[in-house]
Amino acid sequence: MPPVKSMAAAILFTALAAIALQWLTDPVTPDNLLLQVPKMKLISWLESRNTYLYLHLFTVVPIVFLSFDKNVHYYKNWRFLFPAIALVAMVFIGWDVFFTVKGIWGFNDQYVLGLFLSELPLEEWMFFITVPFACVFIYECLNFYVKKDWLLRFDQPISIFLSALFLVIGFLNWPRMYTATTFILAGAFLLWHFLTVPNSYRTRFYLAYAVSWIPFLLVNGVLTGAYTEYPVVIYNPEEYLGIRITAVPIEDSVFGFILFLGVVTLYERFRRRR
Repeated sequence: MPPVKSMAAAILFTALAAIALQWLTDPVTPDNLLLQVPKMKLISWLESRNTYLYLHLFTVVPIVFLSFDKNVHYYKNWRFLFPAIALVAMVFIGWDVFFTVKGIWGFNDQYVLGLFLSELPLEEWMFFITVPFACVFIYECLNFYVKKDWLLRFDQPISIFLSALFLVIGFLNWPRMYTATTFILAGAFLLWHFLTVPNSYRTRFYLAYAVSWIPFLLVNGVLTGAYTEYPVVIYNPEEYLGIRITAVPIEDSVFGFILFLGVVTLYERFRRRR
């Protein structure tokens, strides 16, 4: 194995080992989920057991119709997209289940249908399909309509800066499990990506992630309680920084970053093999 790839593999392995150590050793206060969060505007029709389901419909239905657009032809890439989504979802669902059992976060029965599997509501399982599906659609639209890769020459500074920033924040906040896990994993994965994957799409991913942040904040704002009396997803205040954009913990943005980059990485790999 070339030295750079060996170093990248060592960095990723070390980060995973650190996360595993923290998961095994960090004591978490049980039943300590915070219901009171910052509000933007209460929307009465969201006070429903269908709230989380509404978010999936809002996210997916327009994109399914737009997938047959004569320019982007998103539907033609579903055969590469769905295997990528499935593989990444397996990792994130395991993470989600562990954090739910551990008491890092939980789900408000008042806003879900009530169908649970492995501690997660059905809608949470759907999250790992619908959100990447929507994000990759944004990525493909930008690839088609924005021909020039405007961030291409900034790949190195962006990748190194973000990797370092994520890792520093993660290790400095070691006692907070959600913060440490999310930031350390994001930093190590991005650094591995930069060192081992040629930049044929990474800077295009950065642009797509920045654009997707707007709808992400709207959708996740509903989940985290910005528009409802109580949050759908409830967090343990001892396990994250407490910095929220509207009602969305900053860690959720980094969680979405890893999820989106993981799916795009496999998606491009499968597509280029064909």
